[in-house]
Amino acid sequence: MNRITPQNVSLFNTNLRYEDPEEIIKFACDIAKKPIVTTSFGPLSASLLHACIRVKPDLQVIWCDTGYNTEATYQHLETLSEILALNLDIFSPKYTTAFLDYTLGRPDVDSSVHDQFSEKVKLEPFRRALDKHQPDVWLSNLRKGQTEFRETLDILSFSEDGILKVSPFYYYSDAQLLDYLKLHSLPVQWDYYDPVKALEKRECGIHL
Repeated sequence: MNRITPQNVSLFNTNLRYEDPEEIIKFACDIAKKPIVTTSFGPLSASLLHACIRVKPDLQVIWCDTGYNTEATYQHLETLSEILALNLDIFSPKYTTAFLDYTLGRPDVDSSVHDQFSEKVKLEPFRRALDKHQPDVWLSNLRKGQTEFRETLDILSFSEDGILKVSPFYYYSDAQLLDYLKLHSLPVQWDYYDPVKALEKRECGIHL
């Protein structure tokens, strides 16, 4: 992993800019010792999972289940797990949804307790996942244009704690992802809810 640093990452991004997502994933897995891929099982999530599993069938898949997902999301998880034979590890909040509803409710982004809610529902479970798996490469489906923060990234970037984040579909539009899913006969599930993100263009937290 000493090949790529914050100082030279832009050179690698230039070289990878027009590579196929599977080639980017292969590159990432070749240099990684402990790669992971994270997923939300959101509407277009099958694209990254499919591309990753084609390259590395045993790749560790991480999902943080907030406890607020729709029934359709859980069905989507079951479908993709069966189709792709995912090596899935699920992390959940230490508190039940009922307890969180009682103590914090479901705060909007302007609420004084929203940060506390985000910490309990998503950030703490995700840190637990990182502590357990200790990844050096983190594959994700971040894409340009999704949020203001994601506009500042690229195919390769570094997390605050030094993990190399790889976004193979970074320059893909929604339409291109839908074409990919259609090409590979993969399901799309639009019935999705993230209680932390709340607003469509708001960052969910774990990538900050």
